[in-house]
Amino acid sequence: MTTPDNTIADREARKAKIKEMVCRILEIDPAELTDTSLFKEEHDADSLRAIEILAALEREFGITIEQDELSRMVNLDGVESVVDRALPAR
Repeated sequence: MTTPDNTIADREARKAKIKEMVCRILEIDPAELTDTSLFKEEHDADSLRAIEILAALEREFGITIEQDELSRMVNLDGVESVVDRALPAR
C-alpha cells in the first residue's frame, strides 16, 4: 500500500534533493554524479565531506543517522538507502 509520504513522486523528489545536497557539499556538477559513482574514489570526497553529508541529511529530513552508516554512504544509492531506513514508518 502506498502511503501519502512514500509515493513514487515523493521518493523522486527526495532523491533529487539528496543529489542536490551531495553535489553542493562535494562541489561537483550534478551531471558528474550518478547513482553509483563513488564519492571518495571518483569525486575526491574525504571523511569530513561524508560527515557534512550526514549532518545535512539529518537537518533536511529531520532524522538521525548513526555514524556507522557512513560506511554504506559511498554513493547516491547508498545514501538513499540510509535515508529511507532512517525515515519513520508512515
